[in-house]
Amino acid sequence: MKVFGLLKKIFFILLFFAVLGYVIYAITNMSDYDPEEKCTDVVLVVEDNPNAGFIDKKGVETLLKEKNLFPKGEKMVDIDTRMIEQTVGENPFIENVECYKTPDSKLCLHVIQRTPVMFIMPDNADSYFVDAKGNIIPGANYPVNMPVATGNISKEYAAKQLTEFACFLRDNSFWNKQVEQVNVVVDRNNKRVVEIVPRVGNHIVYLGSIKDYQKKLKRLRTFYEKAMKEVGWNKYKRINLEFDNQIICTKK
Repeated sequence: MKVFGLLKKIFFILLFFAVLGYVIYAITNMSDYDPEEKCTDVVLVVEDNPNAGFIDKKGVETLLKEKNLFPKGEKMVDIDTRMIEQTVGENPFIENVECYKTPDSKLCLHVIQRTPVMFIMPDNADSYFVDAKGNIIPGANYPVNMPVATGNISKEYAAKQLTEFACFLRDNSFWNKQVEQVNVVVDRNNKRVVEIVPRVGNHIVYLGSIKDYQKKLKRLRTFYEKAMKEVGWNKYKRINLEFDNQIICTKK
């Protein structure tokens, strides 16, 4: 057993030095350019994302040129990959960026866009998107194929409560298809409450506080599956889920 343990330690020590040697070799070969060697090409990849189309290769290239950081034709030893990453990463549409040099004198840039989960149209303020992490993405000329939130919405409320709610809708196949709009208003107690405009039916769903929205929507789905089949989708103009274990319907 002692011999086995000793061999195991030796194996990991050798493995460590092998990896270390490879890293040193890679760094040396990646940075050991001829002082006059120039960047021959820029391999720019903006990762495909069906839910985001804020920026493309041309947009990233334009950004680099505006900052005098586009590397093609520049000396490899003078190209600062960290500066390029930092500059591109400051764009509000971009979530992550990786930049590195190759042995054949090229520069590779891999860009991942932020993925919006809800479009926010607050009262008396500019519109914007929020992503799954609650980051604010400035409104852009971008087709909205996601729930839209309107009304009395602060950026803090959007980044926290609405972002969590939007992620739930996105990940739930039923509600993702059913919820078209979320409207936020202030009630008599000066608290924000939420109404939902569904895609199917001519009614409004009143959640009240967004707290416990999963329980409320679970009750609503049960109601849809059982009651709506009997009475039809257009019988009610308002469905109230504000109170626990109750569904209050108002007829047209």
